[in-house]
Formats: sequence, structure tokens, C-alpha cells
Amino acid sequence: MKGSIIHINTFKSLQWGAILLLLGFWSSCRTDFEFTPDVSSLKFSKDTVYLDTVFSNIGSSTYNLKVYNESNKNIMISSLELGLGEGSLYRLSVDGMSGNAGKVFSNVEILAKDSMYIFVETTVDIQSLTNGNQFLYTDHITFESQGIEKRVDLVTLVKDAVFIYPQRFPNTTEGGYIYETLAFDADGDGSVDNTNLQGRFLIDDELIFTNDKPYVIYGFAGVNQNQTLEIQAGARIHFHANSGLIVTPGGSIHVDGALSSDLELMEEAVIFEGDRLEPDFDDVPGQWETIWLFEGSTNNYFKHAIIKNGTIGLLSDGNANDPSKLILENTQLYNHSNFGILGRSSAIRAENLVINNVGQSSFAGTIGGNYSFTHATFANYWSSSFRQFPTVILNNYAVDGDNNTQTNPLESATFTNCIIYGSNSNELMLDQAQGEVFNFYFDHCLLRYENTSSNTGGNYDFQNSVLYNNLLRNANPLFENPSQNKLRIPNNSPAKSLGVVTGNLTHDILGIPRGAVPDLGAYEGQDF
Repeated sequence: MKGSIIHINTFKSLQWGAILLLLGFWSSCRTDFEFTPDVSSLKFSKDTVYLDTVFSNIGSSTYNLKVYNESNKNIMISSLELGLGEGSLYRLSVDGMSGNAGKVFSNVEILAKDSMYIFVETTVDIQSLTNGNQFLYTDHITFESQGIEKRVDLVTLVKDAVFIYPQRFPNTTEGGYIYETLAFDADGDGSVDNTNLQGRFLIDDELIFTNDKPYVIYGFAGVNQNQTLEIQAGARIHFHANSGLIVTPGGSIHVDGALSSDLELMEEAVIFEGDRLEPDFDDVPGQWETIWLFEGSTNNYFKHAIIKNGTIGLLSDGNANDPSKLILENTQLYNHSNFGILGRSSAIRAENLVINNVGQSSFAGTIGGNYSFTHATFANYWSSSFRQFPTVILNNYAVDGDNNTQTNPLESATFTNCIIYGSNSNELMLDQAQGEVFNFYFDHCLLRYENTSSNTGGNYDFQNSVLYNNLLRNANPLFENPSQNKLRIPNNSPAKSLGVVTGNLTHDILGIPRGAVPDLGAYEGQDF
């Protein structure tokens, strides 16, 4: 019995001895807890991090730098910091660590054959740097161990701007802030309404937008009664999220862009877009709200304008019998999450117009009105989500919240020398409430509309010369690259030489002379 006990205890001693020996051996071989100060083996995903362009006092997007340890040993970066130290206007996050205010980090470890991410942001007040309109702000990240140093440069172009924003007041009961809202006759009954639209009216010395500096709008900038906002050629207007421009009853907007010589820079055009200048935001829809022309606003026009990346590009309400309500010349609208142009019982006249890539319809003329389009290209190749509606919609009614239908005459909707095309099989909806005026006419147009048993005849009787004249259906116009909003047509396009001479439209949207028999759409055919 004693022998058995001695045997068991001996076995346990031997067993624990073996385990301790194994642990000791394993510990002596393990190196991942040993870090050697060294930066010589570091490699970087880029030598310079370009943070693209930001506006003064608006935070940038977050950019990343990947750091690789290509050696077979675990290394420690003794010092990882911005060259300007705590005074730098850049901020870093190193593998989730914020260090000393995002400026200075010590003893940063990277395992052998491993990597880590550094995230970089900046916010710059240009007035603290220069009196100019733009400034190249630079710094660098330094990696140092044992006297060996490596660096990655940081570069940001900062632009000064004119900022337009509502006042804000401390909310003493709930905390945070209460923002100024617009008050005007929003419903047309002759009395002032308090709206929930955050924003303010432009004051007199803000009613001329020049091309000296970009304009950045927070909330809704309002053009008040008896005011006219004049926007000069080359001006750039940027909207923050949930922002826009409102022209209230009695107000006007005049956009006086001009023909540009550079199709990339569009230096003389007036451009309306969001306030994120990074390339990743260049064609993102829904970054801002809309340019809203309220009922009662009049004498509104846009010449050589580009309106992109909003929710509704242009929203025109009322004044169906006012020929100056909204006039568009040589204007382009792209990448809007709902509508390019939405008219509601309104009056719109457009020449050399281009609309593309819209979440619903490029143009919707709703609740009746008066609409005239000549040499317009209505395209829609939206691919970001399901598109419920066709490129062009006309209707003469509205349904209220109680499911009551209100009709209103579509006095006139004429389309001359237009292209209506897109990625859906039918790109036209004629939504008529019976018993109400519904006048439309398509003259020398190319239309995508593929018949089915349920949508032929009546308003879709394409042989009816009272409604349609010289209509070409379902012929691909061969746009240059519609996914990139390039809607020029080649010389072998089916839309070539199918138009009719109208008025003074002797040049296309690019200033190219039209032929004796013009091409359809806003662009005269070219070789490209």
C-alpha cells in the first residue's frame, strides 16, 4: 500500500516536472512578448497622404495609412508623432489609440510580419495660416527608434469660403442648441408662417455671389420678398447636409453662368453641390436637399449651371401661367436621389438641358402646369437602388393625406428635339386624371417606350399626330458614357439629324454649331 502511494506521488512529481520543463522550454522559445526598438524595417502603403481639399473649419474625411513590419522580429516604435507636435492641425489614431490628443504616441508595437493602420484627419482655420483664399497645409508623421527616423508626409489643400448659416441659441431646458428657422408665407394665404426649416434670409450685401470664394451654406439660405439673388459666372455654391436654397414669394434668383472652354474644370459655369470636396463624394446623391422656388417667386433663371448630388435638384411650385417662373438654358443636373426637376403646377421653359442619374424621375411635371423643353436630354441610368418611376412623368392631379384627389389642368407640355431614354424599358409616364385638361405634344423626339398589352393606345397611341410627330422609339442614342454623366452622342447615333430647326438655338450646350438639320438632345453629334 505504501509502495502504491509512493509510486503515485513519484508519478505526479515526474508529471509536474515534465510540464514545468515544457513550459520553460516554450517560454524560452517564444519571442512575441519581446520587442526590439527599430523602424528600419517599416514600409508604408504610401509616402504621402493627400487629404484632398477641405473648406476652412470643416473637418476632413478620415484617411488611412498602413504601416508594415517586414522583419522577422517584433519591433517597437519608440516615438510616433506629428512633425509639428501638439501644435499640428492633423489628428491621428494609431491602431485605435488616440495617444496624446492624437498628436504624439510612445512605444508603439508591431508584431513580426504584421501591420497596423494609422487614421488621419484634419480641421484647419485658414485665417490662422494665410490671408489668401487657399493654402496648402502640410505636416508629416515621424517614426523614430534608436536615432533612426522615417517619415510620411501629410498634405491638405484648404480653401477659404463665405459661410452662410443660421444663428443658434442655447436650449436652457433640454440642453444643446435651438437654431434659427425661416418664417415667410409658405402656403400662399397672405400671412407669415413659422416653418421648421433651419436657416436664415440673405441680407442685402449677400445677394451677389461672386467667383472670388466658394459659398458654403448651412441650413436653408432664403431669398426674401423683393430680393433677387444674383450669382455670377464661375461661382461655386456648396451645401452642407440637410441644406439648400429657398426663393420665397416675391423673390427671384438669377444664375448667370457662361460657356466654359475646359469641359473638366467648367470654369465659367455656376456649380451647386455638396460641401464634401473629396473625390469619393464627387457623384454621391443626396448630400443636400434642394433649390426650392416657392409659389409666388418669379423671374427665376439658370444659365450654364450644373446642379448635382442633391435630393431634388430644382423644385418649382406654382405660378403655372407665369412664363418667367423658371427658365433654364444650358443647364445640367446629375445624381439626385429623388428628382432632377420637380414641377408642381408650375411653369418651366428649358433649352439645352441635360438630366441623368436620378433615383426616381429626371423630370416630373405634376399637378398640371405649363412646360416646354427644346433640345433636352432626359436620361436616367440610376443604379444605386430600385427606380420606381420612368425618366419623364406628366400628371394633372394630386392626392392629399385624406386620399382626396385634386385635379389641375396640364395646360401644355411640349417636348421638341428631345431624347428621353434610360435603363428601364418604358421611360415615359402619362398619368392623367380623366375629365381634366391634359395637353402634351412630342415633336421630333427619341423615346424609349416598349409596348405591353396594358399600356398601348390612348395617350400612348404613338401614331396619333395630335400627340406625336416624327417620334423615333427604342433606338439606343449611344451616349458616350451615361454612368459617368457623359451624354454626348456620336455622329453615328440614331438621334443624328432627326431634329427640326427651332428659334435661335443655333448652338448646342457646348457652344458647337448645330447642323442645317440639328441632332436630337442637348448635344450635337461628335466624333469621340
